[in-house]
Amino acid sequence: MAAYNIQILPSVIRKDLIKLPGSDVAKIMQRIQMLGENPRPTWSKKLSGREEYRARQDNYRILYVIEEQVKVVLVTKVGHRKSVYD
Repeated sequence: MAAYNIQILPSVIRKDLIKLPGSDVAKIMQRIQMLGENPRPTWSKKLSGREEYRARQDNYRILYVIEEQVKVVLVTKVGHRKSVYD
């Protein structure tokens, strides 16, 4: 069982994930599940000037917030590395 609950904003599913190829979405979802076990793995980074962290999955980035009090990892955006930070 995961140490943290995973929550994905509806806009991430509706706008971000639906645009991506199915094989990439499967890899991204696996990576998101891994964040439930450890929200601060070595392959993630805290973004400067923001409350968000980012995790890499190939050419895509997963932006998320850790809500420590309630043990939740909230995925706020998923996108290609060139445009996800806009």
